[in-house]
Amino acid sequence: MSETLLFSLKVVASIFGYFTMATLTRQDLNFGQVVADILCEFLEVAIHLILYVRDVYPSGIFQKRKKYNVPVQMSCHPDLNQYIQDTLHCVKPLIEKNEAEKVVVVIMDKEHRPVERFVFEISQPPLLSISSETLLSHVEQLLRAIILKISVCDAVLDNNPPGCTFTVLVHTREAATRNMEKVQVIKDFPWIVADEQEVHMEEAKLIPLKTMTSDILKMQLYVEEKTQKT
Repeated sequence: MSETLLFSLKVVASIFGYFTMATLTRQDLNFGQVVADILCEFLEVAIHLILYVRDVYPSGIFQKRKKYNVPVQMSCHPDLNQYIQDTLHCVKPLIEKNEAEKVVVVIMDKEHRPVERFVFEISQPPLLSISSETLLSHVEQLLRAIILKISVCDAVLDNNPPGCTFTVLVHTREAATRNMEKVQVIKDFPWIVADEQEVHMEEAKLIPLKTMTSDILKMQLYVEEKTQKT
C-alpha cells in the first residue's frame, strides 16, 4: 500500500563526477545516495522544462541552458526556483532509502482541478558490477532521451487552459509515510497529505512518453491528461 504526500525540491551539484575509476559494486559506494543525486538533478531539469513546454508560466521567465548535452529551458524566477529546490531536497531522503515510488508534477486549472499529471515512476533494481565509464555514459544517454521527449510532448497533448498552476507529489510506501510525518527536512516546509483530486483524475487518458532501464535506476514517464480541459 502506498501513500501520496505533497512537498517541494533541492538539487544537488553535478553528480556524474562520482564515476571516475574502476568497476563499481554495491559495496563501493552508497548507491542509494548516488541514485538520489542523479535523479534529483534530473528532476530539477525535467520540472523546469515541463513548466515551460506546457505554458504554466510566461516564456519570459525562462532562459536557455545546456543540460545532458542538449538545450533546455530553465526558470530564472528566484521564488519558483527555490520551491523546486526545496521540494527535491525533501524528496532526496526517500529516494536514498528506495521509499519513493512515484514523483508527480500536477498541472491544475484556475479551480485547482488537475488537467495533467506527469508521472515519473521509479525503482532501483539490484546493481551489477559495472565500469564507471560505461555507467556514466549509459545513464546520461538515457536521461537525455527523456528530456528530449519532454521537450516535444506538446505534440501529443492538448493545450492547457490559461491561468494554470502546478504542484509536486510523491507516492511513498506506507512505512515511509509514517516516518516522514515525524521529520521536517526544511523548516516551515512540512509534509502534507495530498488532496484526493490531486491524486486521482477522472476521465483521463494515459499517454506513455519514455521508459529507461539501467543498472542503478529504472524509470517510466507517462502523462495522465484530462479528456476535457475546459
